[in-house]
Amino acid sequence: MDKIIKDILIKLETNNNTAYITGGFVRDKLLGIDSFDIDITTSMEPNEIKKILNINNNVYYGSINIKHKQYNIDITTYREELNYNKRKPNIKYTKDINIDIKRRDFTINAILMDKNEKIIDLTNGINDLNKKIIRCIGNVNKKLTEDPLRILRAIRLYSIYDFDIDENIINFIKNNPNIVSTLSKDKIKQELDKMIKSKKLNGFKLIKELKLDKYLDIKYNELKVTNNILGIYAQIEFNNYNFKKEDKTNINKIKNILNIGKITNKTLFKYGLDINLIAGEVLSIDKNEINKMYNNLKIKSKKDVKLHYKDIVNLKYVCYNNINSVYNDIIDNILENKLDNNKESIKEFLRKKE
Repeated sequence: MDKIIKDILIKLETNNNTAYITGGFVRDKLLGIDSFDIDITTSMEPNEIKKILNINNNVYYGSINIKHKQYNIDITTYREELNYNKRKPNIKYTKDINIDIKRRDFTINAILMDKNEKIIDLTNGINDLNKKIIRCIGNVNKKLTEDPLRILRAIRLYSIYDFDIDENIINFIKNNPNIVSTLSKDKIKQELDKMIKSKKLNGFKLIKELKLDKYLDIKYNELKVTNNILGIYAQIEFNNYNFKKEDKTNINKIKNILNIGKITNKTLFKYGLDINLIAGEVLSIDKNEINKMYNNLKIKSKKDVKLHYKDIVNLKYVCYNNINSVYNDIIDNILENKLDNNKESIKEFLRKKE
C-alpha cells in the first residue's frame, strides 16, 4: 500500500475510530489490476476528518474528495441511507461498519482492506469475485429502484471484467427497463464512457438485448472497436448528450465519412488523414491504402491550389458573386484528377465554364 494512503488510514483511526479502503480499488487489487481511485470509509465524521487531515474541502453527502498526486481519494463517513429521493438518500451517520456495508451496491464492491492490507469480507464478496458474478447486497428490487444507475454500473462491470450478472438483477431489468429513463444524461454518459474507454463493448450488446437502448436514448448497430475511442462514439447516436466541443466536431466528421461509406480524395481533403484513418477502421479499410491515397493527393489544403483565391477574383470572366462556388469546383476537379493543379490549366478550366 502506498505510504500516502496508509498515513491517511492511520490518522482516521485516531480517537478510537476505524477506517478501511473499499470499493473498486480493493476489487481491482484482488484481481491484480492497478487503480488510483480510492474509496475510504471511516467512522470519523466529516468535520473531524477535515481537522485531522488539515484540509478545508467541501463535504458532499458525508463524503470528502481529495486529489493527491496520481490518486483520486473519496473519504466517506459510515452511514445509513434511510430513504431515497431521485437517487439522493437521506443519510444518518453511524459508527457501525456493518450498517454502512449494507447500503452499498454489489458484494464485489464491498470488500474492505485495512491499513495493513488485511482483507475483511462481510458480504461474501470474495466468493463472488472468484465466481466472477455481480450480485446485489440485500434486496435487488430495493437496491435498483433506489438508484437505477446501479443497473448501468452492473452492465459496465460485466463488460469490462467479463463477469456474469446475477439472474435476479437481469430479471429486474427485463421487467423494469424504463427505470433507467429517470437518470440524467450526464450520469448515463459517465457509465457509457467507461465502457467505451475500456474498448470492451459487450455491455452495449447486453443493453440492446435488455431493451435499455430505447430508454437511454441511444441507437447503434453492432459496434466495432477502434484504436481511437472517437471511432466508437461515432457509431452511436446519442440523443441530447453533452460532449466536449472538439470531440463533438470530430465525431461528426467521422459520422459523415461513415454515412458516405468509403474513403475518397474528397473526404481526405476535407477531414484530414487522422479522421479518415479512424473512419477507415470502422469501414474495415486498410490503413496503408488510406495513407497511400492521402500521399497521392494533388492538394491537401486550399493553400495548395496554384491559382489563389485573389487571382480568381481578378479574372474578368469569373462572376465575383459566385467565387466560393467556383473555387470549390476547382478543388473538386483537382481532387477527382480531372484538372491539373497549375495556373494555366485552372484558367483554361474557368474560361470553358464562362
